[in-house]
Amino acid sequence: VQLQASGGGLVQAGGALRLSCAASGSIFRINDMGWYRQAPGKQRELVAAITSGSNTAYADSVKGRFTISRDMAKNTAYLQMNSLKPEDTAVYYCNAAVIGRGYNKEYDYWGLGTQVTVSS
Repeated sequence: VQLQASGGGLVQAGGALRLSCAASGSIFRINDMGWYRQAPGKQRELVAAITSGSNTAYADSVKGRFTISRDMAKNTAYLQMNSLKPEDTAVYYCNAAVIGRGYNKEYDYWGLGTQVTVSS
């Protein structure tokens, strides 16, 4: 199973970006999916998460600005980021809890990350 994150880039404060995370491989089911970020010198933190039932959770710092969604048929999660701030600058990583075909337990997978830079 591989996760491919895309959509990062450089944007001015107040701008928007949309990240995508596509899972591929021998997948039976994907349970929770999430986006994390890590800024230089800081620990990786959860930004947003979504369950297979589309329940969502957000870090307080992004509530009202970011929206996580998913397309179950495409095994893809999205993170719409609006009203971006310089403090949102980080490498964004996607995460998925996946049950592979032929397995009866889920494993955590991570994408390589995509850089988001917000200039002031």
